[in-house]
Amino acid sequence: MKSIKILAVDDQEFNLDLIEFAFMEDTNVQITRAMHGQEALDILKKDVNIHVILLDLAMPVMNGFETLVHLKSNAVWSQIPTIVVTANAEEKHRALRAGASDFLSKPIDVEELKLRTFIHAKIKNFQDQLEASNQILEEKVNERTVHLAAALALAKKTEYEISARLGKASEYRDLETGMHIKRMSHYSAKLAELLGLDPQEIELILYASPLHDIGKVGIPDKILLKPGHFSPEEFEIMKLHSVLGAKMLESSEEYPVINAGRIIALQHHEKIDGTGYPRGLVGEEIHLYARIVAIADVFDALSSERVYKKAFTIEKTIEIMQEGSGTHFDTNLLNLLVEHLDQFLQIRAAFPDEEEIPSIMNLIDQLQ
Repeated sequence: MKSIKILAVDDQEFNLDLIEFAFMEDTNVQITRAMHGQEALDILKKDVNIHVILLDLAMPVMNGFETLVHLKSNAVWSQIPTIVVTANAEEKHRALRAGASDFLSKPIDVEELKLRTFIHAKIKNFQDQLEASNQILEEKVNERTVHLAAALALAKKTEYEISARLGKASEYRDLETGMHIKRMSHYSAKLAELLGLDPQEIELILYASPLHDIGKVGIPDKILLKPGHFSPEEFEIMKLHSVLGAKMLESSEEYPVINAGRIIALQHHEKIDGTGYPRGLVGEEIHLYARIVAIADVFDALSSERVYKKAFTIEKTIEIMQEGSGTHFDTNLLNLLVEHLDQFLQIRAAFPDEEEIPSIMNLIDQLQ
């Protein structure tokens, strides 16, 4: 990105100074300061090109929660990623439910502040590009209906490209292999095809499934990259990635791919017996797209090598998954995978793992 505009909202001058200090060496970053929520809204009325809002919660005049209500009720402001800065875990959850995109714990870790801000700024840039692309395409269609088919094809290609790039954002944070996104998206499309869905829905699932783990960009490194088992508290935070992903993609009803990605991101960890998260949905309460992606995602995770584990054999992978038939996975969909396993193995062979994915620090360099 050529330039990033950040609105920092905090009633403590020291905290605002700290934010400015964090970005001091980034010449492409512009910081605008506000001492409370009302001042922040007044700034937004004059400047709609803010990329990220850093929002404190405890402030005079208008606190952070009141500010979130105003932000989410405005069609333009609601699209700006808002990172809540707080030291209270209970307030984090409340802020996320109120519409915050992410949170940072106080005292602020400067490197984490930069990483999260740059990632959300890039996501906002992608969203803006998508809206601009769709607007341009609509104008072209109105002017020259003879080019409608080509314009729609370009729109789909643009949505898929953005979907794939957003999906890769989670790879930069997680320890997954570079081709996981492509394999699982093609696995998902193949399951949809075997189920008999129409070509439009098959294509939609192919394009939307890369967004399934986009919410991981909001999970702290010390939890996401932890090599051992999570504590109960850490696992509760880890589970938030499904909600975070859905929030990042909300208000997307007019964009089919992004909206399908929102559904998948929110529900792909639900289980047929109701023991999944975040809502404990049961059976067909779970959207078909999410049930499809859940199988594709786990199949690739089990059968692929990771830095923290060796790949299971295909036989062992299928054995493990069949143990979850009717409890974790949709039995009908799982049977389709098993019955047509050769087709999934062809996809696996077509997208072998890359040697490595870029490190988090390399990502920071790219964003800067």
